[in-house]
Amino acid sequence: MVEPDELPEFESPQVTDLSEVDVKSVHGEVVRMHQADAEFIRAGEVDLQQSAAGSIKADQLSTYQSALGMVNAGDARMYMSAAGIVQADRASVSGYTALVAAGNAEIHHSAVGYLAASEVQAEDVRTIVLLARNVHGNVITTFDTRGVVIAGLIGGLFGGLMLLLGRFLLRRS
Repeated sequence: MVEPDELPEFESPQVTDLSEVDVKSVHGEVVRMHQADAEFIRAGEVDLQQSAAGSIKADQLSTYQSALGMVNAGDARMYMSAAGIVQADRASVSGYTALVAAGNAEIHHSAVGYLAASEVQAEDVRTIVLLARNVHGNVITTFDTRGVVIAGLIGGLFGGLMLLLGRFLLRRS
């Protein structure tokens, strides 16, 4: 199939339903996509099923088996989906995510690279770095809040010593 040079843009004041299409951007009150992809979506409510999006800005987001680049939402609910960055007031995630930054996060059966939230409700979650005020549930993490602080202190100390050693050696020559 030959792809057009320019992808179409959709702008709708009400409801936009897209199925099996590729679009550059979508703007509207409600955007529903099924087996479609968009580079940018801006809407009050977004519902994606087996779709992909590069960047989403929405008040409410709901996804099922979808791939997302960057999400900025008030309420994000992602089931069996993969995402790069999720920033939300409330996030409910199931799948794979590189970074989640949320006020309240519910993470179920997921792998999250970096998880930062005030409140975390978790069930069968693996993370590399976890920064949270309160955690309820089963989380396996490489670095928790205390581990991140200790790693930062050790890294800073090691870096400072290397700089001092470098200055000392350069003065001698």
